Formats: sequence, C-alpha cells, structure tokens
Amino acid sequence: MKVTVCRKVHFNAAHRIFNPAWDDKRNEEVFGLCSLPHYHGHNYDLVVKLTGEVDPETGYVFDMKKLKDILDEYIVDRYDHKNLNVDVPEFRNTIPSAENIAIAIWNILREKIETCYTIQVVLYETERNFVEYSGNE
Repeated sequence: MKVTVCRKVHFNAAHRIFNPAWDDKRNEEVFGLCSLPHYHGHNYDLVVKLTGEVDPETGYVFDMKKLKDILDEYIVDRYDHKNLNVDVPEFRNTIPSAENIAIAIWNILREKIETCYTIQVVLYETERNFVEYSGNE
C-alpha cells in the first residue's frame, strides 16, 4: 500500500513577470502590475508530497529529517530572499511564474530523491493562488 508524506517549507522571493520579447505596454496589458520593472515579492509556501511504499523495517515512507534537509539545502537556500529573475540561474531565460517555479523545484527534487517515490509540488504564491505540479510521472 502506498502512503503520501508531506513537508511544508516557506521562502520569500522577488520576481518580475514579463516577456523580454514584448514591449512594456504589451507586458503591462498581459501581466498588469506584476510586470513593473522594479519587481515585487511573495511569501511562498511550498508543500512537497512524496508517495511510496511504507518500509516495514522503519515504518517510514521517507525519512522526514532527510526530506527537511533536502528542501532546506536545495530549495530554501536557493530561493529564499532572492530576486528570482537575477539571482537564480533557471529563471534568467524563463519567466518566474508560479507555474515555472513549481516545475523548477520539482526538477531539482527529482534529481535528489529516488525514482521509487512520486513527487508532487504544491506552491502557494499567495493564500488564494497556488499551483500543483507532479512531473511527467
């Protein structure tokens, strides 16, 4: 039987949503205030869900301390208090929308967590706006 375990973390980051191929007018028409050139920030909440078999020897699906350490080292340290457009390499040529951030986080985690686990990323940009990504699994 498979069980899903979840870990929630928090980070703060700034970004600007704009398409560099468009002029400022077009960016503002599509993205509104999110396209303004001086960036804006969010207090992101991230929930990572791992689904797998319960290990009969430990009773765990996944060691939650290990998951905490992975999230702290590879996600929180990478994104917290950063300007995503400027400081984070994966967004230098990709619009740092919540959708693209969730995909980037999932890709990082997929490299760090064994493939016997299904990974789902739920990223809250605000209390009311969030995205979910489960990769191509």
